[in-house]
Amino acid sequence: MTWRDRGGKALIDYPRPSVAVDVAVLTVRERRLHVVVVPSERGLALPGTFLHPEETLADAADRALRTKAGIVDLTFHQLRMFDAPDRDDRGWVLSMAHSAAVSIRSLTPTTESMLVDDTRPASPLAFDHDDMVAEAVGDLRGRYAREVDPALLMDAEFTLLELRELYEIVFDRPLPKDTFRRHVIGALQGTGTTSTVGGGRPAELYRRAADSTLPPSTGSFLLG
Repeated sequence: MTWRDRGGKALIDYPRPSVAVDVAVLTVRERRLHVVVVPSERGLALPGTFLHPEETLADAADRALRTKAGIVDLTFHQLRMFDAPDRDDRGWVLSMAHSAAVSIRSLTPTTESMLVDDTRPASPLAFDHDDMVAEAVGDLRGRYAREVDPALLMDAEFTLLELRELYEIVFDRPLPKDTFRRHVIGALQGTGTTSTVGGGRPAELYRRAADSTLPPSTGSFLLG
């Protein structure tokens, strides 16, 4: 039996948009935040694709990363649906934006990326992908305000200076040394070893504690 609404219409009687996925992959390159981009018929864009029959959104996002950017086995999550009726000049297209952050070491030397200036790409991307990048940066900052390096952009062991420099990159602003230390030290575990990178004074090495959750006040400190 065909389902019909109270007006007698079946599902096939309603207009159907195309559904796409796009993935904003953020990374740190040359001490600045970057986003992975790929060529498209509209210029540089985020890796994306249209949803295939019998495919989940996550499957499509994984396929887009693999076929468009050569990235495999990447952990990502949904941001939100971008549904402006005029967002794609080819027709009515909804896109579920996804976000990921990955160490530059996990990308190939040929992976193309674009500098992120505060929250947006340094040069315009196709469609509404600039807005997707801004959404992804905001999401990343929220995650980093709640937990120490949740995307594992750093090595397993690091100095407080290296951690603060990473946070300054993510939040795009200088952070007071002592205040930063007070906020993060409870979520770190000392290794009992030191680093002498750069020839300066030895600095203690830390790793993320088993519970690397940051205090609630850290959000105001980093995002305020």
